[in-house]
Amino acid sequence: MKFGTKAIHAGVEPDPSTGAIMTPIFQTSTYVQPSPGDHKGFEYSRTKNPTRHALQQSIAALENGKHGLCFSSGLAAIDAVLKLLSPGNEVIAANDLYGGTYRLFTKVYAKFGLKFHFIDMKDVSNIEKYVTDNTKLLWLETPTNPMMNIIDLAGASKIAKKHDLMLAVDNTFATPYLQLPIDLGADIVMHSVTKYLGGHSDVVMGALVANDDQLAADLAFIQNSSGATPGPQDCFLVLRGIKTLHLRVQRHCENGRVIANFLKDHPKVEKVYWPGFESHPNHNIAKAQMKDFGGMISFTLKGNSKEEAFKVMESFKLFSIAESLGGVESLVNHSATMTHASIPYEERQKIGILDSLIRLSVGIEDIDDLLEDIKSALA
Repeated sequence: MKFGTKAIHAGVEPDPSTGAIMTPIFQTSTYVQPSPGDHKGFEYSRTKNPTRHALQQSIAALENGKHGLCFSSGLAAIDAVLKLLSPGNEVIAANDLYGGTYRLFTKVYAKFGLKFHFIDMKDVSNIEKYVTDNTKLLWLETPTNPMMNIIDLAGASKIAKKHDLMLAVDNTFATPYLQLPIDLGADIVMHSVTKYLGGHSDVVMGALVANDDQLAADLAFIQNSSGATPGPQDCFLVLRGIKTLHLRVQRHCENGRVIANFLKDHPKVEKVYWPGFESHPNHNIAKAQMKDFGGMISFTLKGNSKEEAFKVMESFKLFSIAESLGGVESLVNHSATMTHASIPYEERQKIGILDSLIRLSVGIEDIDDLLEDIKSALA
């Protein structure tokens, strides 16, 4: 089944009681049992809900995985992965990653005895320098947030398997339409469903996908025991959003390509970070493991002035200043102040999150209008 057909049909069936083409919103907390323990697969909605079950099947199918699990946020999904570990275990993570992930690792789990190494993974051979007998997990994003770095998933998987490590990949920026980490050897794929999978800036949710039955069972146990599950209304909205995922991401990519090339030639712009450029680090890897290069772009201004960056951002009319990304509307973000403020200044500087760095989530509006908005803001 091709991806566009999967997006519309995989994991969902017409409602057997009414024939409704859309999965109903099962707005219930509990389910009647004719006899204790005798039920129809549903006991309590924290454990299992029919609307969430359909969404989990859909997301798993999109990622070419067997098992999907949905959570109340992307961070709740990451939290579940870390709960697989024990005090004394070590995690090797990319040094360029979402600020909330960094905060969860360093401010919450470090004090429970987990040790984290944040390293440059553009060359995956760097990973082996940090592997010890206590290393249990590799955590990475590709493309990364916000520097758009590309990490070789097949290469990282080879190292993980060599040392018997779990490999978890945050696939939020690429989406399963552009990249399939499980096919390249990942054990766990994570999504901030809030972003492209939901696609309409009206839901906060996270998801995990895994192939291994025991790993999926362990994560499901944590999901149920910790209780960070989404409600059926949100699951319905994401099921609806997924049906147009392939169409939306195509347009995000088309618009992103035009805007990246425009910014590259603008006299006020110092540098543009977009994996589609042949000059972008690991462009050939991106070309090999991704179907296209996405609608996320970061760029810096000449002079590296935060004030100038704010002035440009405040001058947009269509690009809205906001957290998040991946919605149909275009958004602009100042990473150092907003999404990555929890990362210390010195660390931000090392990885390139400068004061003038602006991150764009290019939406699906008419490209001529978006270009005019950028021209006007930069002027």
